Amino acid sequence: MVIRLKGTTGLLVAVVVVALLLVEFPAYRLFFGVSVLIGLVIAGGLTWWYRTHPIKDVEVENKKPLGL
Repeated sequence: MVIRLKGTTGLLVAVVVVALLLVEFPAYRLFFGVSVLIGLVIAGGLTWWYRTHPIKDVEVENKKPLGL
């Protein structure tokens, strides 16, 4: 038996599962918090890097990869 969840339904199920895990298992809260913190630090670092070092058109080799 396969249950296919796509789009908004799949996202809603994922959010509910994570919420239930956070409520049920205290160790999961710590893991989730550390993971979110690491993700935010990496996202912030990448955002800062690309704001201070913008990509120029001459640095992009293949501007039309599909030939369209």
